[in-house]
This record gives sequence, C-alpha cells and structure tokens, in this order.
Amino acid sequence: MAEDDDASQPAFDMTFTPHYGTAIDVANGIQRLTVNNPSPFTFHGTNTYIVGGASVAVIDPGPESDAHFEALMAALKGREVSHILVSHTHRDHSPLARRLKDATGAPTVAEGPHRPSRPLHAGEVNPFAESSDMDFMPDIVLPDGATLEGDGWALTAVHTPGHTANHSAFALEGTDILFSADHIMAWATTIVAPPDGSMADFMASLEKLLARDDRLFLPGHGGPVKEPASFLRGLRTHRRMRERAVLERIRVGDRLIPDMVKVIYATTDPRLHGAAALSVLAHLEDLVEKGRVVTDGPPSLTGAYDLA
Repeated sequence: MAEDDDASQPAFDMTFTPHYGTAIDVANGIQRLTVNNPSPFTFHGTNTYIVGGASVAVIDPGPESDAHFEALMAALKGREVSHILVSHTHRDHSPLARRLKDATGAPTVAEGPHRPSRPLHAGEVNPFAESSDMDFMPDIVLPDGATLEGDGWALTAVHTPGHTANHSAFALEGTDILFSADHIMAWATTIVAPPDGSMADFMASLEKLLARDDRLFLPGHGGPVKEPASFLRGLRTHRRMRERAVLERIRVGDRLIPDMVKVIYATTDPRLHGAAALSVLAHLEDLVEKGRVVTDGPPSLTGAYDLA
C-alpha cells in the first residue's frame, strides 16, 4: 500500500504489466499472479507469488476475489500447495488465504495476527481498521529469522514492522531474492499510518534490510526492485528529508497537520492527502518520542505541535 508520489521521492520504476488472470515467470521457480484490484494505494493490484515446482508455497493470496481465486487455482493445478504465507494482514493481501487453505489443506504462515504498533489512545479511532483483516490467525507463527522448508525451496522470515506491526518479508534461501511485500516497492513509498504503522519501526526495518545483501526485491505491488541497496538508501534519505520538512513547517508557524500537508504534499494526488496526513502524524509521533517536538497529550491528527 503506497503513500504518495511527490517530487522529493527516490527514482521510482512505474513500468509494470499486471497480466491479470495469468501466472507469469519472474525468476527461476517463482511465478507472479496479480489481482485485478488497482487503486491509488495498490497501483495495478496485489501480487501473489508461487514459489517452487511440484510442491509450492503461495505468498500473499490476496483479497477475497472469485476471479483471482479461480486464476490462482488454475495456476496451481497439478501441484501440491504445502504452505500459504502472509506478509501482513491488510485486506488486499490476506483474506483469500482462508479459501485457499480450505481448497488445498495447506497451513497458513505469518508473523502473527493483526495488531496496532501501539495501544490506541483514549477516544482514538483506527483509520485503517476496515482495511485490516482482523479474522486472520496463522496456523504457523514464523519468528524473525526462522526458516520454513518445502520441496526444493526454503523461505526465511525477515520481520520488517513499520507499515504494520506484523509485517514480514521472506528471503528465498540459496538465492539473492527477497519478497519485500509492502515494506519496499519500486513504484512508490509505503504508507506508514499510526496506530497500525510506526515510523520508528519503519526506519529500523530499512536499516535491517540495508544490512543484508539481497540483489532483487519482489514486492507486494508493482514490479521488482532491481538495485535494492541504492533504492533503500534513497528511501532513507527521503524519509529524513520528510522529517526535516515537518520540522521546517513547525518552525515557520504551521502547528496543525492539515496545514503541513498542504505544503509538503502540494504536488500529491489530493486523493492521497488523508494518507499523507497519517504519514505526517507518524513522523510527529517519532519526533515527540525523540524530544524534538511537543504537543498537548498524545500525538494526534487534530493536535497542535511546537518545536521542543
């Protein structure tokens, strides 16, 4: 799920042909099947990945969709599904796991059920509650660094909280490929929206991936990230620039988030301004925690902010 596309972003790759209804080869032993659910937040749609040969793992089955389920079952015909992996529990990624489990008998695997990155404040409403799959409960909880093995493949969990608290990427052992889900995408930055998301967690997850040596990311939306290290550094720089922009808006007198958004996201699609406001809130939460910004009570969308 993406946040924005303003001019201060890293160089994005918008090249992508979704091939709806057809599983295409994207690497040795890996196929991609894209859901026909395009939107400003999902780009051309959610990517489902099939990993393996005669016995496979399915990563992120996608939303509840008859057409996608039928296409997925057609792509899986003649093959055993041994595991169903879920990167995180937004409704464009996890709900179809239940129907796929019923059809194949394969267990579901994830970091855990959906949860916010922090407790909700008194009176706070989670703006992404309807977008979250609160019913998903994995059959297998895969801890950070744990490896799941199948017939000719092995996937290791790389916990990458930030977009959600239970977000995981999956590294395909014996290759330099990481399924980066919604943490890193080639076409846009990722929404980090409290209370589900946490900017401090997101930045720590960036550093975690920078410490790895992956050479190809296969994300939850759009095409591959072909030079992960430089792309990660660009995203880190962008987030730091965004933090400085928030501090500068406060310094010149903008105390409210809507006023900051009007300037910082002046070139962004207005349909994304609600998500942009949540991203600014995520930065402000982090800045309050660091002691650089102050506000009355817990940081909120309606709060007033000053430099510490």
